[in-house]
Amino acid sequence: MQDVTLPGPAAPDQWCELLIHTATPEVGKQWTDTGEIHEERDLKGRAEGETRTVPGHPALARILRQHIADEQLKPGDLLFQGEAGGILAGSVIRRAWRSARKAVLPPHVFESPTGRRVYDNRHTRLTKWLNDGIPPAQVAEWAGNSVPVLLATYARCVEGQLPDLKKRLEAAGDLPEPADAG
Repeated sequence: MQDVTLPGPAAPDQWCELLIHTATPEVGKQWTDTGEIHEERDLKGRAEGETRTVPGHPALARILRQHIADEQLKPGDLLFQGEAGGILAGSVIRRAWRSARKAVLPPHVFESPTGRRVYDNRHTRLTKWLNDGIPPAQVAEWAGNSVPVLLATYARCVEGQLPDLKKRLEAAGDLPEPADAG
């Protein structure tokens, strides 16, 4: 929980921050040196020990604050815990995700590839940030990507900004009117 900064309930800015400092992918016992299912790694493409901070929407801050209270979590506890307070098993996450999708999506969307994997949310969020006009450099920083990788992957997903961009260009000024040739 030390990797989540939550504002107080009465704070004017209700955005939380999530500190990402390691990745702990589920790779399988046969692929780790320790025989554990998960392998802790530094962040991809970052120097050893480097971290990144990602903003959390005020709605997420409210959900996390309630979850921490409901679970009576203490500093140092994992936010979402598996058995005996350890890492939550990937199979549990996948079952919960499938159940949540089934509960809220129409059958044809549930059966489609849309959001089938939890990781698909990453793509959805990055695309939304870009479509909302967040500068690519900021999105890349939050995502832990370089700007070239971000744009190579998501540039074709950006849509609906042309009318706003035209208005901004018009507001910036126009060419001067030609002098009267009379």
